[in-house]
Amino acid sequence: MRIFHIHSSGVQELTALPAQMPAQGFLWVACARPAFQARLAEIQGRLQALIGLQLVDLHVSDLLNAQLPSHYDYTSQYDLLVFRRLATVQGDAAPPEQLVTAAPATPAVATEPDNPHAPAKRSGPPVLRRIDTSPVGFAVFDQLLLTVHPTDCAVRDAYATRLLAATPANSNGIGNGTSSANNASHAHGNAHASPGMGEGRSSPISGARLPTSPADLMLRVVNQMVDGYLDLRRELTRQLDHWQTELLKPRARYVNWTSLLEARLSLHMLDEICEDQRTAVQDWIDALETWALPDTPAGLRELDLLKVRSRDVLEHIERVVHHVRRLEQSTETAVQMHFSVQSNRTNDIMRTLTALTAVFLPLNLIAGIFGMNFEFIPLVHKADGFWWAMGSMVFIAVALVLLFWRKRYLARTR
Repeated sequence: MRIFHIHSSGVQELTALPAQMPAQGFLWVACARPAFQARLAEIQGRLQALIGLQLVDLHVSDLLNAQLPSHYDYTSQYDLLVFRRLATVQGDAAPPEQLVTAAPATPAVATEPDNPHAPAKRSGPPVLRRIDTSPVGFAVFDQLLLTVHPTDCAVRDAYATRLLAATPANSNGIGNGTSSANNASHAHGNAHASPGMGEGRSSPISGARLPTSPADLMLRVVNQMVDGYLDLRRELTRQLDHWQTELLKPRARYVNWTSLLEARLSLHMLDEICEDQRTAVQDWIDALETWALPDTPAGLRELDLLKVRSRDVLEHIERVVHHVRRLEQSTETAVQMHFSVQSNRTNDIMRTLTALTAVFLPLNLIAGIFGMNFEFIPLVHKADGFWWAMGSMVFIAVALVLLFWRKRYLARTR
């Protein structure tokens, strides 16, 4: 579990929860799901001591559920947002050329980070084999943000690194209750730590606007997760472009249709995940509209910035949805074009065979006439009758071949 005190002067990472809320700023408590489950009673007690509130039992179940889809809920004291982030299963990925092979490829297996006993098969292009999602829970209070992450806590650590990256850790500020940020930020005034607040690292981020509230921090973390989906677009496009090229090869001997079906199911699942995300963020935006308007201009500006950032996150999600649906349509189009190419190739073969049959049909007719058991048939008793018959058959065959070639019945299709 990592704890951060964020205020106008900077960011401090604390070694433990303070005995009371700080005079300025807010707290960010971020923990992994197993740690949250193991220390649930302690966390609930600290929440009661700090802000006089506890999480509802149903919301605790939501935060502990590793299979929960993205959704939004609220009470009169806090808001709850569950947002599924993109996880990449590490491992050696097979090259995309395995799509068209001589034998079916063995599907890769991706497991849920919080549920290693429930493997989920992934197949198709390597990028789709590695796609996996896991929920991140946000409990947004007035002065505290509680986040529950998967076991790896990649989102938490990535954003915490951004918050603390501007200045190295201050060894003198560890456990002494005083932050170097407080000593260096005269423009913002002195921000004193609350009693019992042990500090690990501090970072006054110069040139970067810090989150002003727990809701603002939540939206920034969610936006970072959505950007992970946006970064996936280029790799998805490249892999599926290769797939389409392989599908459109008319002489491909084998197409791994199992992998194709798995990839289409993966894209469909990704579409559903993004739809749930969009619904959750839209519910959050609707809830923002019901908030009471602040009395101060600074409060009004902060609320407006929250709405703008929320709409920006929603727009990013809609871009992901649009791209995923376009990939689904492209994959479906490639499959239809593959069958069309195979059908055209079959038609070309049948056309060639039909033309050759038409060439030999009059020759068979001539041979059949001269093979009848009549005593008197023209040219039969003549010395050069055989050569006249052969010459006529050759002439007819050459004439028909030239005719069919001119009409492109025997021409090679490009």
